Amino acid sequence: MKMRYITFVGFLGLFSLGSVALAQQQVMYSQYMFNTLAINPAYAGSHEDLSVTALMREQWVGLDGAPSTQTISAHLPFEKKRIGVGLMAIHDQIGVSDQTDVYASYAYKIPLQHGSLALGLQGGFSYYKAMFSEVSSTDPTFQGVDIRQFLPNFGAGIYYSTRRFYAGLSIPQMIQSRLDDGNVVSKSKIIRHYFVHSGYVFDLSPSLKLKPNVLMKVVDGAPIEFDLNANLYLHDMVGLGLSWRSMDAVVLMLQVQITDRLQFGYAYDFGTTALRQTHAGSHELFLNYRFALSKSRIITPRYF
Repeated sequence: MKMRYITFVGFLGLFSLGSVALAQQQVMYSQYMFNTLAINPAYAGSHEDLSVTALMREQWVGLDGAPSTQTISAHLPFEKKRIGVGLMAIHDQIGVSDQTDVYASYAYKIPLQHGSLALGLQGGFSYYKAMFSEVSSTDPTFQGVDIRQFLPNFGAGIYYSTRRFYAGLSIPQMIQSRLDDGNVVSKSKIIRHYFVHSGYVFDLSPSLKLKPNVLMKVVDGAPIEFDLNANLYLHDMVGLGLSWRSMDAVVLMLQVQITDRLQFGYAYDFGTTALRQTHAGSHELFLNYRFALSKSRIITPRYF
């Protein structure tokens, strides 16, 4: 193994064994505003048709063992758009740890005077695998602490939206499961994450719109994390965005509405921590396609 790989995964392993909360936690996305089902089950069915999103994230490019994430999700409305259902699969790998999540979502939408309020639930499982013994065959710290564990979980959320505004609150994983390495119970466990997110679309001119977004993540025992973002849309076809993620990165974003139903997005993260000296930034790609459930065309563009 390369020395920096051993150092990186060794750090992760030591942190896992010595802290109260590692286990691979909620996956981080720069383009969360276009992948909302991954953080809030109440978003299910919010589009007019069957909406399918694929996202790939390569974090800290050039650093061996750095995070790599692949996500695919789909959701659609039923019963005159009062009910939404969704399905999501996430694969996330960091060093010698590997996690696969599969969750189904259900949302019930309550029409209001100016918008709608959706209440959502999700249930599924995470399969967590951490081969700490592969870090070093001679260091006793990592010997006999491999973890393979199947963890069921469930989450909940609320999501209010109008044509130009949205706000949500969610807890994607509510059960704080502890990881067992097979010999001794480790101090690592899944920690509950709380997400608050919101955005609004402003008209700057007939051809230019501004959409600011904010995401706040609250985790017990850790500083509150903020993600502040603003996207400019030209003719509802091209979006340019800039984000700041507290204590982590500055992000440049591009979205292109290729057709009425196909959207492409790209994000590049510039690290702002000392770790930026060891890598060449992070890349994130997403594709969203909305399959028609009826013969009607999409009349208005979707900003979230």
